[in-house]
Amino acid sequence: MIPAKYENLLFAALLSGMMSLLITGITTWRSLAPGSDFLGAWCGAWLSAWLFAFPAVIAVSPAARKLVRLCLLPAEGQGR
Repeated sequence: MIPAKYENLLFAALLSGMMSLLITGITTWRSLAPGSDFLGAWCGAWLSAWLFAFPAVIAVSPAARKLVRLCLLPAEGQGR
């Protein structure tokens, strides 16, 4: 198991990996002609996208978390 102190990095790795896999799969499928090397093209596109997506998620997730907190009403009995 991975120590809890790496929670944010693991979250960023999984989120960026899954999102980039999904988006590159859709865009690769839409751009290739039938019979093309879909899996090879998809894997290459995904790896390139993930190399950018992972640091991007690490960089922007603190701001996103703050924005989410600003949009939420406090739970009953709790102040901001």
